[in-house]
Amino acid sequence: MSPSIKNIFKIGVTGGMGSGKSAVCSCFERLGVPVLYADDIAKKLSTTNSTIRKKLTTLLGQSAYYADGSLNRSFIASKIFSDNELQKKVESIIHPHVEKEIDRQIEGFALRSERFVMVEAALIYEAGLHKKLHAVVVVDADESVRLSRVRERDAVSDEIIRRRMNAQLDVKKKMEKADYIIYNNGSLEELESKVRFLYSVFKQLTEEDKNV
Repeated sequence: MSPSIKNIFKIGVTGGMGSGKSAVCSCFERLGVPVLYADDIAKKLSTTNSTIRKKLTTLLGQSAYYADGSLNRSFIASKIFSDNELQKKVESIIHPHVEKEIDRQIEGFALRSERFVMVEAALIYEAGLHKKLHAVVVVDADESVRLSRVRERDAVSDEIIRRRMNAQLDVKKKMEKADYIIYNNGSLEELESKVRFLYSVFKQLTEEDKNV
């Protein structure tokens, strides 16, 4: 690990499907905090990284990619959400490369003297990414709220949504591990207020660390 990475406070943001973790990160971005989205990084690498492409094609077949070379996410999702072992194999192919890219980008932020950076990832604990972070924020919401959000976003049935939710680590277990928890059942204004409070906490922590 580069010495510069050690000088930046790294905060993970995670939560179950529909919890609103991306909304939380958007609030932090509006406050000027850099945010890395692990899923976006994984999407890009799955298309551009030849090692990932080769291994996914070997594991899942040619249907893993469309003819134009882009990742067939719906095909892969249909495979892994009904097969935990296959999901772990896919993750083992992608996650090491995602972690390396996250480290690379964090180093860039550190060199620009950013005091802290957020990393949004659904599988922070499952992938062991939390071991590289100073703190983890878990975002949660009532199941009915989460179902409604995902149903509206993805236009899929509750059965499919529940199956996807069950493929992730139990939210209660994530909350037990969390350093901070944000409950996101209310309005955007309420969420922004909670994020501003956490932002002040993180800013204070980084200032204290700088003065040690």
